[in-house]
Amino acid sequence: MAQPPRLRPTYQHPEARAYRAPGGPWDGPSLDVMLTHAAASATDPLVVDDDGVTLDGPTLEAAVARLAGGLRAAGVRRGDVVAWQAPNHHQVVVLYRACWRLGAIAGPIHHQAGPIEVEAMLDVLEPRLWLPRAEVLEPGGRFAALLEAAAPVTESAARPADLAVVLFTSGSSGEPKAALHTQRGLAYKARVMAGAHQLRRDDSVLMPAPLAHVSGLLNAVLVPGAVPMPAHLMARWDPERALRTIETQRITFMIGPPTFFVALMGAPDFASGRVESLRLVSSGGAGVTPAFVAEASERLGARVKRTYGSTEAPTVTTSTADDSPTRARETDGRPVGAARLRISDPATGRAQPAGTVGELWLRGPELFVGYADPDQTEAALSRGWFRTGDLATVDREGWLTIVGRIKDIIIRGGENIAAAEVEAALEAHPDVVQAVVVGSPDARLGERVCAFVVTRAGFDLTECRSWFERAGIARYKTPERIVPVDELPLLSAGKPDRAALRDRAAATADGNAD
Repeated sequence: MAQPPRLRPTYQHPEARAYRAPGGPWDGPSLDVMLTHAAASATDPLVVDDDGVTLDGPTLEAAVARLAGGLRAAGVRRGDVVAWQAPNHHQVVVLYRACWRLGAIAGPIHHQAGPIEVEAMLDVLEPRLWLPRAEVLEPGGRFAALLEAAAPVTESAARPADLAVVLFTSGSSGEPKAALHTQRGLAYKARVMAGAHQLRRDDSVLMPAPLAHVSGLLNAVLVPGAVPMPAHLMARWDPERALRTIETQRITFMIGPPTFFVALMGAPDFASGRVESLRLVSSGGAGVTPAFVAEASERLGARVKRTYGSTEAPTVTTSTADDSPTRARETDGRPVGAARLRISDPATGRAQPAGTVGELWLRGPELFVGYADPDQTEAALSRGWFRTGDLATVDREGWLTIVGRIKDIIIRGGENIAAAEVEAALEAHPDVVQAVVVGSPDARLGERVCAFVVTRAGFDLTECRSWFERAGIARYKTPERIVPVDELPLLSAGKPDRAALRDRAAATADGNAD
């Protein structure tokens, strides 16, 4: 059997030596060894899925060892890629863990990706073994056969520096990129976030976000595995099922974009008593406004906080229980662990003073080790700093506030308008549930501000203008089109599909269709 070309890191952390030093962020075992050690004492459930499958520590470890044996018998070795496509089920957790046992690279593909997208991702991954959905989930599929194929592998062949996973970005800013992460980087992140969220064995997490994305991987596989604590996996988001799970399984922790929680609170049978077990909700993304945090905190009866992270740099800022609720509501947190932030001039790259709006650059032990494409890596990293493409401010105490994406700036008559700022103002209105703001093409001004809004009651352009005027917001930032929608189109990660909304705004630029 010919050996497929191997993926390799395309970026070297400038501070790698310090990270590896005794007591440094990377001074620890491989991801596989850390998770195996944590699971050894876990007699309670660690993984629960929609099929009713429940795996405690010993059962999970036995499945990992058996699958690792099957993968090795199939020719998988350190540095090889194992790719699969499946929704959130227990098999996916076992696949991740079995790859890491061998020092192989996990290559998850989103379960909703279409055939052309899958083919393009497989061209990047060039896996030693590929498992499509049916082969993962069906009783007679390849996954089941691999579990019984060979003697279990109980000793880890992995090294901390081994590549652990290839995660494809959502593609919201162009073609998806393949971000590479190491075992030591992910192990470090799992330990740091378990501490930042103050998670314990008696906590439990409900995860609707796909395990093929960084949020699902971090918060349903890595952090729960390191604590250890139960992770309840949802194969498909359903607000009523989520309510039922929270109520019956006493879920204490959830993480995801605001769309999940807006739908949860809007479910017909929602009641505060059904979510009384929730103590912590962590939400990230451009739609996490102060108004959302305030409403969710009140209705869910939990501490709701904003976080910031990306596929390339998982959860680099958050707040803790020791911080004020105001900070959790008004900012996206401050760095956890050894992460560092910098605000740079988007045009020149020069560092900017505290409080200045500019592009967020960051670095830290959790940062990815490049994209599979070296040219993409070179374009994204500068002297050790990852250029995020996000506009933000950082105050003198290190608190981060994301203003928006550079590409989401609306240029109206020469004035730059941050979509996130307008969205926050809209969602502060008592009748607006969610809002996404995009630029609508205009022959005279270049762009006009177009707002797509989900509302509880009538919210028209007249009320919008009055609201912005009362709030003292500049007239040029006030939306000039209000488009009511029942729900916002979403990307697979649960984020609003801004590209689709920009297309709709452009197609109806005269306003006649709305």
